Amino acid sequence: MAKRKQHQKTADHVRKAWDGRFREKTHRLVETFTRSVMVDGRLYAEDIAGSIAHCKTLAKAKILTETETRTIIHGLDTVKRELDRGQFTFTPQDEDIHMAIERRLTEIIGPLGGKLHTGRSRNDQVALDIRLYVRSYLDNLHARILDLQRALVTKAAENRTVMMPGYTHLQRAQPVLFAHHLLAYVEMLERDKGRLRDARNRLNVMPLGSGALAGTNYPINRRYTAELLDFPAVTANSMDAVSDRDFMIEVASALSVVMMHLSRLSEELILWATQEFQFVDLPDAFCTGSSMMPQKKNPDIPELVRGKTGRVYGHLFNLLALLKALPLTYNRDLQEDKPALFDALDTVDSSLEVMTELMRHVQVNRERLTSALQGGGLLATELADYLVMKGVPFREAHGITGRIVRAALDRGCEVTDLSLEELRRFSGRITQDVLTRLTTVAAIDHKGQVGGTARARVEQRIKELEKHLS
Repeated sequence: MAKRKQHQKTADHVRKAWDGRFREKTHRLVETFTRSVMVDGRLYAEDIAGSIAHCKTLAKAKILTETETRTIIHGLDTVKRELDRGQFTFTPQDEDIHMAIERRLTEIIGPLGGKLHTGRSRNDQVALDIRLYVRSYLDNLHARILDLQRALVTKAAENRTVMMPGYTHLQRAQPVLFAHHLLAYVEMLERDKGRLRDARNRLNVMPLGSGALAGTNYPINRRYTAELLDFPAVTANSMDAVSDRDFMIEVASALSVVMMHLSRLSEELILWATQEFQFVDLPDAFCTGSSMMPQKKNPDIPELVRGKTGRVYGHLFNLLALLKALPLTYNRDLQEDKPALFDALDTVDSSLEVMTELMRHVQVNRERLTSALQGGGLLATELADYLVMKGVPFREAHGITGRIVRAALDRGCEVTDLSLEELRRFSGRITQDVLTRLTTVAAIDHKGQVGGTARARVEQRIKELEKHLS
């Protein structure tokens, strides 16, 4: 007990890592204003993992003895258990998670805890921690995206034969398979995974050993540290290593694209669930009602995802503005990088999770989708392409078809309601076989090239994706 009190006294006396330089205590307002432990506290596992690797590196360089190494690592394990269990007591002097852990380690093992910081600075320490944390988080987001892709493919497979209008300018354009429409989002998400994977590859470089900015005087083996922490490479320039936040911007950019895709899907679900469309029914468990209007069923989840997209965009611009005028190397401005990135990561994570579960329970109104195929001249392009296949130049075929559409509109009917004789008044190239082309099924199945909406092609793509995503 006496030894514990002595350690506590030592820790209380040296309240700051730089205490020796200053005559005055840090002002309480400065303590509060500069404190970041409430934000960077989530880095504790990475900070301890990095500290253990650094400790082993110091031992390999003969800077720490084997006994000292075992004692420090045991102390760090104890601190981690306290943090894991929520038993760690923070003090007002704990400026950030790094100093909090070092303070508690010194309380547990005494002055030996002060040796752990040999050969490193908080500058390269935090650069390491954030890379470790983001690397792990990106792996989690990859799994989240994969789950959403699987949910979309499953929903597409369940509705593989359902047809619907495809739109341009929110106007009915050509018939497509509903499954083909859903699979478009699977392709977007596949690119999102690629962007996150690329960002992960670029951040996966070990900065520890860069010191405050110039490197370290101690004979440490940085590649050994990198190996312990599963980094394939070490940073090549110490000044760049401690000031680099490019990877945060790249990750935030990739996250913004993910949210853009989720927002587009959300917008379509919102439209499709309206009384005007009635293409889908959103599950009651994912909607809310109105405090005033009893009939309302509001699509809150997709609306919130759409709204949170702007929030993630803001974090990207926050990081860009934060870094745009910083001279080398470390500046305290960089403390503000983590709130933006952490919230962007958390927002994308929760949005992916809730959208995945929503898509699993969306009900598709097949009858309504089928009825929406009537009207709007959806087969006009098929008629123009038919004429081209009969040898009519496309621009001429386009004009002929436009006149046919105008005639049908004037009569208040569809192109498909016109008789063969009426169609032939516009072009003698039109023959009996046109009737087999001017059907929704024919229009879809003629799009049989790679990437088209033909039933056979979409069926093939569903199978490819099921295998790929398994």
